[in-house]
Amino acid sequence: MQSSTVQMLIAARRIADYATELGAEFENVEVRPAYEHMGALLADSVLQAGLNYNSVVFPRITAILRLFPELDRVSTLTEMVLRGETSSFLNWKHAEKVGRFDALVSFMSAASVEDVVDLRASLRDGAFVEAIREVRGVGPKTVDYMACLVGLDSVAVDRHVRTFAKRVGVMEEDYDFLRSVFCYAADLLSVSRREFDAWVWRREASISAPQLSFAF
Repeated sequence: MQSSTVQMLIAARRIADYATELGAEFENVEVRPAYEHMGALLADSVLQAGLNYNSVVFPRITAILRLFPELDRVSTLTEMVLRGETSSFLNWKHAEKVGRFDALVSFMSAASVEDVVDLRASLRDGAFVEAIREVRGVGPKTVDYMACLVGLDSVAVDRHVRTFAKRVGVMEEDYDFLRSVFCYAADLLSVSRREFDAWVWRREASISAPQLSFAF
């Protein structure tokens, strides 16, 4: 029986070869923006799950950056949360995402994470990553997505990544397995993991909704 590492490498080769067959080019691939604004970063991380990024999430993040430049640190976000203004800040009424944002701000404050520089360093710490996954609604995909948003070289396994994998017969559902496979595939293609993640996202999004434009 093949080891999981061997299975990952075989799957990664399939993914890389398929991308090559599709004529993948990475020179002009736009990756997700690396924020320097904690409010926008946490809002993006909370809102992106289950929503259309371009029509729902992106306009809200753009508005946050324009209207709330001062809410770029956890200390000022904490004050905003205590005033009960999260829903207005996110332009979102559903309690689940509002509560998740508040919980993340509270977690960051307790972990002494004040700004994006702090978060970038903390996401390299396994203990921090394990702890943040305990926040309700924050799973491995959200953590990897945050890593991309602070500029770390990472892959967030979303439905587009899973669909791309299935196109070449990689049917494994385990998150960590697929994350490793796509990281290895990026390495085989000599491209950054963030760039490969962005290329896969754009390709699959264009197939599922060709009428949309795709700005991160």
